[in-house]
Amino acid sequence: MLVLTSAEDVTANLVIEVLNERHVQVARVDPADIGTDLLFGASIGDEHTEWDGRLRTPSRDIGLAEVGAVYYRRPTSYVSRFACLPLVEQQFSAAEAQHGLGGVLRTLHGAVYVSHPDAIGRADYKPAQLQTAAQLGLAVPRTLVTNDVRQARTFAQQGPVVYKSFRGVPPGPDGSRSAIWTQQITPEELDESVAVTAHLFQQEIPKIADARVTVIGRKVFAHRISTPDGALDWRSGDWEQLAHDPIDVPEPISNALCAYLDHFGLVFGAFDFALEAETERWVFVECNPNGQWAWLPDADAMAQAIADLLLEGWWS
Repeated sequence: MLVLTSAEDVTANLVIEVLNERHVQVARVDPADIGTDLLFGASIGDEHTEWDGRLRTPSRDIGLAEVGAVYYRRPTSYVSRFACLPLVEQQFSAAEAQHGLGGVLRTLHGAVYVSHPDAIGRADYKPAQLQTAAQLGLAVPRTLVTNDVRQARTFAQQGPVVYKSFRGVPPGPDGSRSAIWTQQITPEELDESVAVTAHLFQQEIPKIADARVTVIGRKVFAHRISTPDGALDWRSGDWEQLAHDPIDVPEPISNALCAYLDHFGLVFGAFDFALEAETERWVFVECNPNGQWAWLPDADAMAQAIADLLLEGWWS
């Protein structure tokens, strides 16, 4: 079993513990360690029609042909690995590592992937998420993606409207991280700087709570999330103060979520919904195809479900 993730990934630790309890041989590797801490060689040709070779770390010597399953979590970016180099050399080295080592790790013959990095990449774009959800019959907020300030102002005049970033904020030079939470926007706040890049504006959904639905294979884990202050974005407050309650997912929605995963070729998805006030209609917000779940009350059961998924079709 190959677990591709960073050393700091505590979520992966839960799955590794379960696999160890099941006596599975596990190798944890961060591809960004490429260098003296991660040496590899892979060959193909003549009688070999699949990549064969080995990965070597200070504690593991892994035969590529022996890998039966890959848990792809959150490896460190290759760019971070080469941050000490001048910009051109950094970009070249990172691209070579991604396409060389990363290319081999994407094509391990016969291995089960949870989930395959290419599927995660396809599903990581919010426009694709919203379109797929809408086509599957899920309610989605009225949304505008633009860099045109006039269109943005016209949209905001139909308010209330919120702004969301497409991606997280990259770490600063000192490694510090910050976040951009969902926030309300008025037409007066929008100026010509909107033209600089793309922006996501959405109709604000009047909600009474949020729901996090984690789908692992065909197993569904769902929680209603409430904040003591009714925050617009529950991620922005003290997570210790969040209230988590089990919630039943309507069958049409759970069926749509499984179809959503099938559409992207995923076997895992962390879905966020807003529960609309009065009607409690489920409004699709987004799906993180590789989201965090260790903080949820059912984390132990989720770890077992992921272990089941990794071993399914390999040991059976």
